[in-house]
Amino acid sequence: MADGSDEEYVDYVAARIPALRRLAYLLVNDPHRADDLVQQTITTLYVKWRRARQADNLDAYVRTMLVRTFVDERRLAWTRVRLFRDMPEPLPAEEHGVEDRQVVRSALSRVPRRQQAVLVLRFFYDLPVEEVAGMLGCSAGTVKSQTSRGLATLRRLLGERQFANYS
Repeated sequence: MADGSDEEYVDYVAARIPALRRLAYLLVNDPHRADDLVQQTITTLYVKWRRARQADNLDAYVRTMLVRTFVDERRLAWTRVRLFRDMPEPLPAEEHGVEDRQVVRSALSRVPRRQQAVLVLRFFYDLPVEEVAGMLGCSAGTVKSQTSRGLATLRRLLGERQFANYS
């Protein structure tokens, strides 16, 4: 970009990569897919940078881009392509508490995508209902119902996991 905004873009993205990657990882529970999601988001941001940098809250604007990319990702044909027949076994837990986080992340990955996005934004990022609604382009009531359904699904999935371990 001839107006010097390339440097501004690079500075912004370099500073925000850790936060974007953290959000992406919470959504997809896979470091490689999280990197892909962040890469797709910052590529789109580069294309829209002149408009984006004028946003009142640039961080919220970019988070919205990332979440919408995540929600829309399943509609793309390439997401149905699988490189492996079966997923490799996860690494064993080394720290105390890591296993619990893995169990929750695994259950969260089985929740429908919009509900998953709502749960991550509401509970991991502690965003208000109205802001989440704006990010997802829906009403506050939809966010509330998606939160309720997502939590019910998580409870069911975590309950299944608990009983499966002891039977």
